[in-house]
Amino acid sequence: MGVDYAIVIPIHNEADFLNGALAALTREVDEVTSSYQIVLSENGSSDDTLAKAQEAATTDERITVLTMESPDYGGAMRAGMESVRNAEWIVTFDIDYFSGAFIRRVGEVAERSDIVIASKRAPGSEDRRSVVRRLGTLVFNLILRTVVGSKVSDTHGIKAFRARVVHDLVPSVVLRQDLFDTELVIRAERAGYRITEMPIVVEERRSARSSLLRRIPRTIRGIFVLRTTLKRSGG
Repeated sequence: MGVDYAIVIPIHNEADFLNGALAALTREVDEVTSSYQIVLSENGSSDDTLAKAQEAATTDERITVLTMESPDYGGAMRAGMESVRNAEWIVTFDIDYFSGAFIRRVGEVAERSDIVIASKRAPGSEDRRSVVRRLGTLVFNLILRTVVGSKVSDTHGIKAFRARVVHDLVPSVVLRQDLFDTELVIRAERAGYRITEMPIVVEERRSARSSLLRRIPRTIRGIFVLRTTLKRSGG
């Protein structure tokens, strides 16, 4: 039996955070819809994340668990998306960044959208992160617009894709790690799919765990790789 939404969440070294976050997530989503499933895509954890995820799946039949040997955020998201076979929409959340209200909004714009992006830079958004992280988002999107020519205001964070869009485009995506979803959005933009951006309140549920400074060189290199890849593929 199909569901309206499949929620894909990459997880890595989240043993201490996972149970509480899942409880909060399901409470929020339950207020909006009962027609959903959750795919936890564990990748390369060195703690008990996988065991905790599998335990959660035994107590909630809506949860399924995938696992990969190596840490790879984009690869885990891709694996989770590719595993979905019975949902109309595929939603991407992080375990510390999710929104039941976003799913409600997806339902409101579904008839005129193929992709819905919760843009931190859309008019009406409220970004409560640190100044450094807000600046990082601004610079990333300016580089993306300049190098790749994208008109989308935000490619990172919460998004929803029609499942058929994912299954059409994911086989062409070559990047993993931080830029998998960015490439997917840009390929969809270039293919003419209907993209709706909506405002969101961004509030961290905990302090950021990844170093922005360490990610910057890798991300910039990835954007130029993306430009080359799109030119070669005609996408």
